[in-house]
Amino acid sequence: MTDHGTPSHRIVVCWKWVDLEGDARRAGVSAADEAALETALAMTASLDAPTAEVVVVTLGPPETDPVLRRALAAGAHRVVRIDASVDLPSDRVAAALAEAMNDELGGVDIVVCGDYSPDRGSGSVPAFLAAELGAAQALGLIQLTVDGRVDASGAPVVRALRRLDGGRREQLTVTTPAVLSVEGSVATLRRATLAAELAAKQATIDVVPGPRHAEQHADSIRPFRPRTRVVPAPEGQSALDRVRALTAAGATSAHGETVTLDPPDAAARIVSALHEWGYLES
Repeated sequence: MTDHGTPSHRIVVCWKWVDLEGDARRAGVSAADEAALETALAMTASLDAPTAEVVVVTLGPPETDPVLRRALAAGAHRVVRIDASVDLPSDRVAAALAEAMNDELGGVDIVVCGDYSPDRGSGSVPAFLAAELGAAQALGLIQLTVDGRVDASGAPVVRALRRLDGGRREQLTVTTPAVLSVEGSVATLRRATLAAELAAKQATIDVVPGPRHAEQHADSIRPFRPRTRVVPAPEGQSALDRVRALTAAGATSAHGETVTLDPPDAAARIVSALHEWGYLES
């Protein structure tokens, strides 16, 4: 572990490295993750604290390092890579991130994430991470600012603007610790200078161990197979008649039925139809 001292304020940015094409040269992070870093850098600058820092944490193999060096070149003060499988489910990814933040960084007040990743894009890791850290969560954010004030614990006061349905916006004052998810349209990651690029190539990447493989539960995960149904033999004197009966060729198209029922009656109607169609046993 590298001794980085104790910063006055620390903002942690979570990046998710994804290799969709099987070629690490084309792998990377989402625009939302890049926006998260740019937002964190702007927030740190607003704190007007010489020892404030931005730390980027990601999970993945050594092929992830070039992306982390790009974060350093853009202005991140430190990067941490959790040496773990990228195939882990979201809850285990969040658990590994939380463990690294607590053990390696000594806890955090503000975590900024992108609201989607280039693969599944479910945005579930921030929610799991907030649960692991016991932190508040705000998502769908299109603006994040700090105004220099601090709360009772000494953490910066964060103000956010969140997108709501119908074109509405919601202003938030977020208590810390907090996990904040920003949209990709919030900001564009700044271009690094040549000097910063060269310095990042020689910078240290802190690597901590993590879970290696996703747990397999082959005995409990099975493909869906509909229940076998017994159907009567097709009627008809000739083979052609029986084929027509099986394929319903020439039959009048069935029409759906629209009914309006109270929830208990609707549930009973659905169960009755499933019994009639043979999906449920009598």
